Amino acid sequence: MKNKIRRSLGRTGICYDNAVAESTFASYKKELIHTRPWPDITSLRAATADWVDNYFNTKRRHSYLDYLTPREYELGFKHLTQLAA
Repeated sequence: MKNKIRRSLGRTGICYDNAVAESTFASYKKELIHTRPWPDITSLRAATADWVDNYFNTKRRHSYLDYLTPREYELGFKHLTQLAA
């Protein structure tokens, strides 16, 4: 518990237990990890930070968030139509 991370309490094989987290990791692997070989962990960490900060949180829309980006959702938008105003 030193990192304040709690384990899932669901059983193995329950598909809805961590669906959002599993979807995020699947996107990460498909859109970044498996796109090319990584020469070292340092370059992978830098690319991961860039992917999260400049793409995943700001440009990629998420169905779980009613097709808003995480940044738009945190700013309080509730619907995509609010962004057109």
